[in-house]
Amino acid sequence: MDDWSRHGEFAHTCTNTLIRSVIQLNLPFALATLSSHYTLIHIGTASSTLLQSSRLLLHIRRMYVKYALTGYTQLNEAGRISTAQRNETQLICDILGLESLIDEMTSKLLLRTNSSSKDATPSAVLGPFYRADAPLLANGSSIISPLLARDSPWFRAAQPLLARISGRVLSASTRRPIPDAMVDIWMAAFNGLYEQQDRAHQPDLNLRGRFRTDEKGCYEIYALRPTAYPIPLDGPAGRLLRLLDRSPYRPAHIHFIISAEGHQTLTTQFFDCEDRYTGNDVVFAVKKELLVRFEEKVGDERARWELKYDFSLCGE
Repeated sequence: MDDWSRHGEFAHTCTNTLIRSVIQLNLPFALATLSSHYTLIHIGTASSTLLQSSRLLLHIRRMYVKYALTGYTQLNEAGRISTAQRNETQLICDILGLESLIDEMTSKLLLRTNSSSKDATPSAVLGPFYRADAPLLANGSSIISPLLARDSPWFRAAQPLLARISGRVLSASTRRPIPDAMVDIWMAAFNGLYEQQDRAHQPDLNLRGRFRTDEKGCYEIYALRPTAYPIPLDGPAGRLLRLLDRSPYRPAHIHFIISAEGHQTLTTQFFDCEDRYTGNDVVFAVKKELLVRFEEKVGDERARWELKYDFSLCGE
């Protein structure tokens, strides 16, 4: 192969590398590729090809700077409106699928390192509305705040959704019950709002609670059948969704963190299989193993619906 052919092939390789780097938004690598190859190629067709590539890259760099600055501005705004009750930066990560991607990657890693994980309850994203200070309640208690009177407008609106949720916490490897496991639960109300979003109508820590399993590994919670809701649209996360023309809805779900000594902590959710948004979750968290079905309950004045669900934990 003569020098012209070698230079032309080298230029072609350089151009392809630049294009791949740009597509992958790896601008630093693209710049390094351009500078390293440019010092080696300086005649004929190669120079012409690289000149065109450099002009393209400079144009992309200007676009990159413009949109990078826009991105930084949005992240700064997310930080400014985030509080102990609302994490806008995490919400942006959720709607981009970053948290669900990390959850899926860590789940697959766990599967390779812990054979019992294949029988464990799948994990799901934490979400931006978790609070670590939920009250510790006795088994069989309700997570509806006692400050909400049964004749209050809020309680009357919630009555059609009152639900009993019960089950066991088990070892994924032995299928034996785990006593004294912690079941941490939180959820949105019938209006789609968590208590920290709805101070006018919900008391502090409403629809949140922590429960200990009994000696048989059983838990029992009175809560609500969950309701689908849109994520907050008044910040940068909402603007991003509108630009992408995406639905802002999360399907009806309840959050859990299950922990027990000698076992890996499980962060998960379950989803009402009858909800229409299970196939279009804005944070990509739905897994078929986490779809559940609520059944009508009779003979219990505290609940209109019932769900029985067992959680399985991996050993450490």
